[in-house]
Amino acid sequence: MHDAVIVDIVRSASGRGKPGGALSGLHPVDLLATVLRALVTRTGIEPALIDDVITGCVGQAAEQAANIGRNAVLAAGWPLTVPGTTVDRACGSGQQAMHFAAQGVMAGAYDIVVACGVESMSRVPMGTAMVGGADPFGPGVAARLAGNGLVSQGIAAELVTARWGLTRARLDTYAARSHALAARAAAAGSFANEIVPVDVPGRDAPLTQDETIRPATSPAGLAGLRPAFYDAASGERFPQIGWHITAGNSSPLTDGAAAALIMSATRAAELGLRPRARFHAFALAGDDPVMMLTAPIPATRKVLARAGLTLDDVDAYEVNEAFAPVPLAWAADLGADPERLNPRGGAIALGHPLGGSGVRLMATLVNHLEQTGGRYGLQTMCEAGGQANATIVERL
Repeated sequence: MHDAVIVDIVRSASGRGKPGGALSGLHPVDLLATVLRALVTRTGIEPALIDDVITGCVGQAAEQAANIGRNAVLAAGWPLTVPGTTVDRACGSGQQAMHFAAQGVMAGAYDIVVACGVESMSRVPMGTAMVGGADPFGPGVAARLAGNGLVSQGIAAELVTARWGLTRARLDTYAARSHALAARAAAAGSFANEIVPVDVPGRDAPLTQDETIRPATSPAGLAGLRPAFYDAASGERFPQIGWHITAGNSSPLTDGAAAALIMSATRAAELGLRPRARFHAFALAGDDPVMMLTAPIPATRKVLARAGLTLDDVDAYEVNEAFAPVPLAWAADLGADPERLNPRGGAIALGHPLGGSGVRLMATLVNHLEQTGGRYGLQTMCEAGGQANATIVERL
């Protein structure tokens, strides 16, 4: 079994995922191509040596259709011999791309591979693939759930909030913390090594800073926002819902891309490249598809067991902040140290470009471990349908 290592990992800054957002003027293929080229520039790797490019993308429709991974390879100017594929595990697509890449290296199927992810939510809005209101579930799923059908992620977040007894004040306080930590990290230059400049048509200068961070965010300001997912029918069906989820304690619609250069430790040594981190353990979990957002809890238990570690052994946890109750429920259920949880802020402040988020989180995690001297980092994220990926890496 080969060690799989991260030689480098980069991301774009996050742009607001709506018309007029900082990255909205850039085609998603070209956005992804930008971070691919950055890996080559920073490492000096010859692209022809790359065995595959595995891309996470959720909205595989419109400008993100037709295998965006392969199209980005072409747009990046890499040799025609470099293949690419695109995977979808909902919000965990980028993290799954890293799993596939690292596992391929460990098995000897790859020597060098790029795992990446992208989402342009300004240009390919959520739901674009469901043309004409198409039902992606079919009668089999409805029959399996016996009338207790699936709900939106916003309603799922309300159900998690209710189950763990989280108050609106607790959610808003956590959301404000995310912005404060992200703003502090940005001001200190902590993101400088992970963000690569992105040129956008019509902009005077490349985007180099996350557009989604709001340093002035406060619990008092968030308290004035209305519930974002109120629905009378859902309220009747789930009377326990308190309607606490707002735009302020949820991740914003986001444009962004990220990419990691992954290879065997042996190949890195042959090429004179210094690995930054080693993949230590992987896990997947499925959970209740109605609650939907709770699978990071069993996924974390599985990955810790496989690694032979406890949470006390882990120096930082990146738990994707799709909604504030997700990391809060995770931390409460596992007894996690809140100081190690998303120490540079999370998706509430840094954005959640769906297919790109898994690699973005890893970029932030690896840089945090390097800059603080930590050894182990754990990353997990909830995914539509009640799934989760979990990954443990070791800083080298």
